[in-house]
Amino acid sequence: MAKGLLFASFDYSGAHEDEFHDWYDLEHVPERQRVPGFLNAERWIGDENPKIAVATYDLESREVLHSPPYQAIGGANGSVWTKRITAMTERLMRFEGDQIVPGDVTAPTGAGGLLVASMNVDPAAEHEFNEWYNAEHLPQLGAVPGVLCARRFRAGAPDVPRKYLALYHLKSPDVPRSDAWNKAADTEWTRRMRPHFRDLMVLRLKRYVRNR
Repeated sequence: MAKGLLFASFDYSGAHEDEFHDWYDLEHVPERQRVPGFLNAERWIGDENPKIAVATYDLESREVLHSPPYQAIGGANGSVWTKRITAMTERLMRFEGDQIVPGDVTAPTGAGGLLVASMNVDPAAEHEFNEWYNAEHLPQLGAVPGVLCARRFRAGAPDVPRKYLALYHLKSPDVPRSDAWNKAADTEWTRRMRPHFRDLMVLRLKRYVRNR
């Protein structure tokens, strides 16, 4: 069975920074790590905008999010602290999906950066879009020096802001600024596919490190 992913991104400009990180580190992430089927939890901060926060969780499968242990802490069952903090933040995107390439790989250790690319695609071009992503785009970016892991996910429900999401774990946030990355990302096939992208969101992130 394909591994699952839970992805959450926030702009927490409206919250107190210390409290936001305390909530995430001391309550929110530990709650999820106790749920059977959650394999890991990683936190990331915007490389250019430190008020952007991202959390990624690899799952044994997406069905973990429908399990009673997760339902007991998720959604309307969130804690008082969760409701207080999320009321002060802007959710950029929540994504629940299945790993489609490679299918069963979890996040590598030692990554200092993460690039997120999420989008919809013109339905008329979706078949070729997936061929391009799987056969050329993901493998070429995955081979760039400094890329530790490249994975693709498809949303598990139709009513989501974006259907596709790719995660690239990097040695550092500077990898996507390299000539090798730019060359791999700018091919003839890529240029042909770009006009079919919809709702593109790209986040360049560095690993969150708790400083107190």
